[in-house]
Amino acid sequence: MKDIWTVTELNDQIKGLLEEGFDVIWVEGEVSNLRCPASGHVYFTLRDEKSQVRAVMFRSPYGHKASAWSRPARFDLEEGMQIICRARLSVYTARGEYQLIAETVEPKGVGALQQAFEQLKQRLQAEGLFEPARKKPIPFLPRKIGVITSPTGAVIRDILTITRRRFSSAPILIAPVRVQGAEAPPEIIRAIRDMQGFADVEVIILARGGGSLEDLAPFNDEGVARAIFASPIPIISAVGHETDFTIADFVADLRAPTPSAAAEMVLPLKRDLIASVKALHLRMIQQHQRRLQRFQEKVLALTDRLKDPKRRLTDIRLRVDDTMERMQRAFKNQTELRRQVLLQRESQLRHAGPRGRIRDAQFILEKLRKNMIAGTLKGLESLKNRLSTHMAVLDSLNPLTVLSRGYAIVRRLPDGRIVRKAGDVSEENTVTVRVASGRFDAKVVSVYQEQE
Repeated sequence: MKDIWTVTELNDQIKGLLEEGFDVIWVEGEVSNLRCPASGHVYFTLRDEKSQVRAVMFRSPYGHKASAWSRPARFDLEEGMQIICRARLSVYTARGEYQLIAETVEPKGVGALQQAFEQLKQRLQAEGLFEPARKKPIPFLPRKIGVITSPTGAVIRDILTITRRRFSSAPILIAPVRVQGAEAPPEIIRAIRDMQGFADVEVIILARGGGSLEDLAPFNDEGVARAIFASPIPIISAVGHETDFTIADFVADLRAPTPSAAAEMVLPLKRDLIASVKALHLRMIQQHQRRLQRFQEKVLALTDRLKDPKRRLTDIRLRVDDTMERMQRAFKNQTELRRQVLLQRESQLRHAGPRGRIRDAQFILEKLRKNMIAGTLKGLESLKNRLSTHMAVLDSLNPLTVLSRGYAIVRRLPDGRIVRKAGDVSEENTVTVRVASGRFDAKVVSVYQEQE
């Protein structure tokens, strides 16, 4: 009898021959008829100048949308793209068509990682993740520094060496992670989130040494980029060499050309801070001295205006000098007190993070300065009031002041004796009369004496 097959049997037989007769193969061609239905699978046709073959890339087993992915990176297929496809041959029995079951795909002539890098960079840039306005400022002197990197190798040694040299007491929290391979991105993401659980970590350095684009692939991962962007703690990206650029560099709040440069950016030199505090202290002392000198000059100018009587002014001047001397002693005492406080702060700076202590010292210095100025002004104001009182008393005792109120001094001529009562003169006597402004002579016409 004839051996008669059904169409399905024939297609199944051909499918078995193709799948068993061909191992995994590499095929290159141009993408056309690209379709991405809701199922998550990707359907396309691979063609060249003379032929074409259908191909499919199934949804990943992890539930992700199918995409051309090989190694840790991904990129999206595009119409007309020239690709190289790693695939298995199979037959779609329902239509009797053979097709390629694509496993991995990479662009022809461009590495898959580079293609993924460019596509992800454009997408994140369009979303605004690279905007300078959205970057967080790096604190001047962080309470604690978080470092995410490999626990072995030159990178962590360089960072620790430089931070100890610049500010030996700065605390550092290290989160050890892989920085290469498929396991690296989730570890980096988890480390960034774990750092947020430490309230005193105020900046994070994400670092690794140089390498190829494939070596740096974890730092071009979309999940890592979004974790950096979402971190409330500012992150410094220090990946590779100065010429290496990753997606992490664009998203981070600050890019350092190398891990060593990141360590220098995040901490000031302790000796520079101490020198700044000393310079500030010296400048404050000089300002107070200049202010005190101006007050002394004002007091001397006021005392110079008082020329009569000399004895009272001499007493006042002595009191002013005594007061100034006491103020100078008080100023020196306050200066010495502040110097002792500064020495204490400098000692504390060598054993602990100084930012809070510097702030306390500056607050104490400012308070002392204000108290000294207020005390100086109060003392000078009191002296000024006392001078005004003495001047008023002296003025009231001045004879010219009495004459200005209408009184006169009468002297009998020719002996010049002051006339104090009517009996001191006789009729026809000549007298000279001194008034507030000038004098004149008069002749006594008659004398009237009051009854005692």
